Amino acid sequence: MAISSTSSGLLCNFMALSMLSLVIISTRHEISARPVRHDDGVGPSFGSYRRYLLDNGLGLTPQMGWNSWNHFQCDINETLIKETADAMVSSGLAALGYEYINLDDCWAEHDRDAKGNMVPKASTFPSGMKKLARYVHKRGLKLGIYSDAGIQTCSNRMPGSLGHEEQDAKTFASWGIDYLKYDNCENRGISPKERYPVMSKALLNSGRPIFFSLCEWGQEDPATWAPSIGNSWRTTGDIQDNWDSMTAIADLNDKWAEYAGPGGWNDPDMLEVGNGGMTAEEYRSHFSIWALVKAPLLIGCDIRSMDNTTFKILSNREVIAVNQDGLGVQGKKIKKDGDLEVWTGPLTDHRVAVVLWNRGASPANITASWTDIGLNSAAIVNARDLWEHVTLASVRDQIAGWVDPHACKMFVLTPQY
Repeated sequence: MAISSTSSGLLCNFMALSMLSLVIISTRHEISARPVRHDDGVGPSFGSYRRYLLDNGLGLTPQMGWNSWNHFQCDINETLIKETADAMVSSGLAALGYEYINLDDCWAEHDRDAKGNMVPKASTFPSGMKKLARYVHKRGLKLGIYSDAGIQTCSNRMPGSLGHEEQDAKTFASWGIDYLKYDNCENRGISPKERYPVMSKALLNSGRPIFFSLCEWGQEDPATWAPSIGNSWRTTGDIQDNWDSMTAIADLNDKWAEYAGPGGWNDPDMLEVGNGGMTAEEYRSHFSIWALVKAPLLIGCDIRSMDNTTFKILSNREVIAVNQDGLGVQGKKIKKDGDLEVWTGPLTDHRVAVVLWNRGASPANITASWTDIGLNSAAIVNARDLWEHVTLASVRDQIAGWVDPHACKMFVLTPQY
């Protein structure tokens, strides 16, 4: 089949989504064309675009790594961080692209020092952050840190950065920090649209490229304004390690798909895979959907002691490749029949990723026709099953699967030309 026949069908269905992910990359700048919402909030105007510029060169694909909060919360120390960095390398996860080792809340003393600087907590990080960063960097990884766009962090155990943005950004840069998660507690009622740009500018002026992860919880629709200042932005509240939380967050994040793209990503919060609150099938669904929607893949379990099932989920190269695909278009839910859903998104080389997701309590057959997912109706494809690691050759008309409760099947469809 000719390339034009197949690709035209794909582009018809995804034209708007692909347009909205257009990214022009120069040698030093990321410039992305993203939509401007009408004043009535009904939808994007395809006739006009605002040009966004974030000059840090980061986030061309969704960030991958680990964060301490979901499993450890405030129970963190430098030994844990070092051992996690070691485990990331020895397990092989680092080689798959997991590069950030991110501290969350509770790493600092309650009060700043006499010069107004944040101070690592002496009882848990006695060597300081500069030495910890050096340890992490020697293993080929990057170190992330946490602060808050308020006067204290969410734990109320350490100061926030409100009013100290320039000072803190320079401090983080001097320590060798590579990533900042910036939370939203104790914010004095000031709009995040006022508070977050201040830290963005401070990071750009810090002298070090630092990935900027906004954690505003989706309160003021950050997808509509955060692409100008950050590399990712939370679209939802905090995830919990259970099926209801994970599925609800997936749905909330879905509505903002058109705003994501290289340089800036929607963030439905960190992965819960391996923390024990869901079944293996539920965790596979969690990982599959997060990969398809180009969410950050930030592991939230204790990778030092993860079991083999957890490792197999987190280390699935083919699913990770969907997340890291260079086209950078967030997949979407495109079909729903009760608890049976089809999620899909375009990939490079005219390919399409498809997830058949059974959110119900009984096994069921789920079908996605070529017209459902944007392929030309006459297309013939090879369908790669990303969890079974088998390829179905010369598939016509539709892709279907018998899917267990709370499970999914994930495919990449490659048109034959």
